[in-house]
Amino acid sequence: MIKKALFLILFFGMFFGCNDNGKQEADLLVINANIYTVDDQFSTAEAFVVKDGKFLAVGTSAEMQEKYDAPEVLDAQGKTILPGLIDAHAHFYGLGSSMQAVDLTGTTSFKEVVARITAFQEEKKSDFIVGLGWDQNDWEIKEFPVKDTLDVLFPDTPVAITRIDGHALLANQAALNAANITANTPAEGGEIEKKNGKLTGILIDNPMALVENAVPEASVKDQTAALLDAQKEVFQYGLTTVNDAGLDRATMELIDSLQQAGELEVRIYAMISNTKENLDYFLDREPLKTPRLNVRSVKFYADGALGSRGAALKEPYSDKHNHYGALLSSVADFKKTAGRIANSPYQMNTHAIGDSANVVVLKTYDSLLSDAGDRRWKVEHSQIIAPEDFKYFSKNIIPSVQPTHATSDMYWAGERLGEEREKGAYAYKKLLEEAGIIALGTDFPVEQVSPFLTFYAAVARKDTKNYPEGGYMPEQALSREEALRGMTIWAAYSNFEEDEKGSIEPGKYADFVILDRDILKVSEEQIPDMKASATYLDGKKVYGN
Repeated sequence: MIKKALFLILFFGMFFGCNDNGKQEADLLVINANIYTVDDQFSTAEAFVVKDGKFLAVGTSAEMQEKYDAPEVLDAQGKTILPGLIDAHAHFYGLGSSMQAVDLTGTTSFKEVVARITAFQEEKKSDFIVGLGWDQNDWEIKEFPVKDTLDVLFPDTPVAITRIDGHALLANQAALNAANITANTPAEGGEIEKKNGKLTGILIDNPMALVENAVPEASVKDQTAALLDAQKEVFQYGLTTVNDAGLDRATMELIDSLQQAGELEVRIYAMISNTKENLDYFLDREPLKTPRLNVRSVKFYADGALGSRGAALKEPYSDKHNHYGALLSSVADFKKTAGRIANSPYQMNTHAIGDSANVVVLKTYDSLLSDAGDRRWKVEHSQIIAPEDFKYFSKNIIPSVQPTHATSDMYWAGERLGEEREKGAYAYKKLLEEAGIIALGTDFPVEQVSPFLTFYAAVARKDTKNYPEGGYMPEQALSREEALRGMTIWAAYSNFEEDEKGSIEPGKYADFVILDRDILKVSEEQIPDMKASATYLDGKKVYGN
């Protein structure tokens, strides 16, 4: 009888993981913290316990210390802790690749662009120069540049530099030759700009692919370096999951192999780029889901960007006579692709900027999803919506927006759209009211990686110089709680991942970030300067001292 009792004690002790003092064993105990759990009640807590990479319990410091023992105890000393942050729309691989190219962000003139390209080439001696980040709207002369200077400086070396939004590109003659582009090359779903019958070097939207396809393919070594560089960058901002808005099969397979080998740790929600090859391969298969990678959506481009006047509008641009922008595919092709995706287990995520593009997307989604159950298709950007079209948004047609686009575009958006039409642009509060949910991202490297800039733009609607006073269309600002939900649990929901991440609750991945300040209470002007003190994935530190 005594032996049986001892056996039962040992058995239950092993089963429940208890030690000699009756406490349950765990891997990590975090105490004395200011924790925003972002659960349904938006509860706060002081402590939590991590076991086997997941949150085991959440509560007060006294409760957790009384019930659990762990070899690692982290005294947060009152610091704020959030669930691991999620960027709902970015270009993770693109970020890494851009770190190996000419950085043209922040240039104030085309002369400065040329100077950066020249300095880059002197150091790198590249056979094909690529760069990213110029924006003519930041220059004194707010017009697209032309290729003439690049032709003189680099007569034999192709140069292709992409505008910050990724929807316009300047190529020198050597790059145009490499892509076999002439003045007679047709341009569908975009523009090959000419003046007096001669190429200027500017390509908008679809024709850009001709030059991009001429760029030598990066080696696996370079691709791996790009992914690891991007991971290092996002971890330092507290991001633990990133939605990559458009990848091909080879890149996703490389990501998967690096994750399986333990070299790449960040979680990635990968959108399949809309190509025939990709769709033919993936749509006949079940979605790929691992703890690190989720491939279950297709990225489609409906139109271009507002900054390059490629966004498709219902009425002409206010600053360009009789110009409407353009859809990048026919309505028939879009509907055919959407129907094909609707008949698969995959989600559809469509880039839509202009009000004309948005209404095509919204009506198509609505017709396909009204009786389709829980599909959670997304409208990426949802940037300019006509008043009568907001009604289509719901928890099944989700707006996925990037608040820093509003504060980047606000200086000139009114010129493009006019006062009345601008009222339906960057309307995040209205979108939230209609959908009941809104997912927030950055679109990096189009914008900066920092989620704190996302948060600031969402709640303050200002740039980092405190302009404009009172905020840009302040009635469309989100509350701090709404913004935080948009970067955590709502972003997770939009990825069908709300049961595994997005809040600090038992059973979810122990992804969390420790901040240097309380994001819900810090003064508004301090938000852009906030930092992540440490980032944890599966309860293990991946960034911080």
